[in-house]
Amino acid sequence: MNTVSFSEHDFSVEWGPLEASKFDALLHTFSQSKKAVLVDENTHEYCLEFLLTSFEALANAEVIVLPAGEQSKVLEICTQVWETLTEAGFGRHDLLINLGGGMVSDLGGFAASIFKRGIAFINIPTSLLAIVDASIGAKTGIDFAGYKNQIGTFAQPKATLIDLRFLSTLPHAEWKNGYAELLKHALISDPDLWLKLALIRDIQTELDQQTIQRGVQIKQTIVVADPLENGLRKVLNFGHTIGHALESYYLHSDTPVSHGHAVAIGMLLESHLSMLLSGLSKNEFLSIEQVIKKHFTLQIPRDINAIWEFMQQDKKNQENEVRICLLSQIGTCQHDQKLEFKDFERVYRTYLGSNFKK
Repeated sequence: MNTVSFSEHDFSVEWGPLEASKFDALLHTFSQSKKAVLVDENTHEYCLEFLLTSFEALANAEVIVLPAGEQSKVLEICTQVWETLTEAGFGRHDLLINLGGGMVSDLGGFAASIFKRGIAFINIPTSLLAIVDASIGAKTGIDFAGYKNQIGTFAQPKATLIDLRFLSTLPHAEWKNGYAELLKHALISDPDLWLKLALIRDIQTELDQQTIQRGVQIKQTIVVADPLENGLRKVLNFGHTIGHALESYYLHSDTPVSHGHAVAIGMLLESHLSMLLSGLSKNEFLSIEQVIKKHFTLQIPRDINAIWEFMQQDKKNQENEVRICLLSQIGTCQHDQKLEFKDFERVYRTYLGSNFKK
């Protein structure tokens, strides 16, 4: 694998084997600093040993292990990270390395961004979802009061280092999580990428590095144009208004739904709304529906009012109105579109009782 780097306006991503990256040089700039590696139970088992044995500068690093899963992305767990850093004597010039998937990237970035008013951190994403989404764009956050990503900051990592070797540790479900976000990037920005992704039957064997890189570049371009989400960057939330509501609803149930899976369902419903409200053609909607049906199971509760209540807490809302992203065609997305309950209910009820994929 060749190393490819690009950097714009302090947003820096590097691709390739960690040993050939700037990671070792970055660690040496922190030679007099304390270092901690944040992992969850999965990356502790499958990824941490490689990191610690490959880089001498991490020989004495503090290792902080989080319980795996979205349920850990909460203030109580974040407090435990801060307590560990405090007990280890970390100061403002020390370093946190986030080695993991989306939860680790989100929580680790948030914890670093406000500990002693901000310490440096590096993201090393180990899941497809983290590579194409969570580790890119300088957003951090945790869930609060049952609502998704209610507390967070915009904070830049020193670097995001993408080594695709870690993907070999992923179960199939985790590949589907990242694939959903790639579908989103294509739907909002790149019809050619959409056509390529739509042809994939087996995500784990057919998704190549070039396609993954294209997805990352789409997000990177949007983030550079609007780093603080004042306008354009909101299109990255396509599928997320409904998706986050579903994820929040199921978070503490016996049948939790993963982020990527929830976003896939959200994209289906928001594409249907786009056909109803925003001019998306029936043929393009049917192609979106077909791809999502092929890879994801429909999982929506009958309690429409509960989902709508979660949507009313979405960060994109304005003037007490639910705002949503809608497609006018594949590759073109409008943000800040007002959504009324009657339209949401009409589309939502279409899918009650449906079952796509076992």
